[in-house]
Amino acid sequence: MRDVVEKASHCGWQIHYHIVFPVKYRRGLLDDAVVKIIMMTAKAIEDRYDIEFEQIGCDEDHVHILCTAHPKIAPGQIVRVFKSITAREL
Repeated sequence: MRDVVEKASHCGWQIHYHIVFPVKYRRGLLDDAVVKIIMMTAKAIEDRYDIEFEQIGCDEDHVHILCTAHPKIAPGQIVRVFKSITAREL
C-alpha cells in the first residue's frame, strides 16, 4: 500500500478501497485461466479509467481488490465498471 497523498488541482486524497467479489453461491470457479483474464482486464481498466489497482488477489471462490481512485469516483462506480468489463471479457 502506498502512503502517498495524490493531488489534483483543487484537492488531495489518499483513499484505498478494499472490495471483495464472491462468486455466486461461493462456487470454486476461479481457475488459473480465469484469473489471468481478470488480471489482464484490470490492467485495461487502469489504462482507460482513473482507477489504480494496487493489489488483486484471487481465490477459488472470491476476488479481493485493493484500489485507489479520485474522490469524484464513487466506490459503487468502481464496482460497476470492474464487474461489467470483466463479465464481458469472461
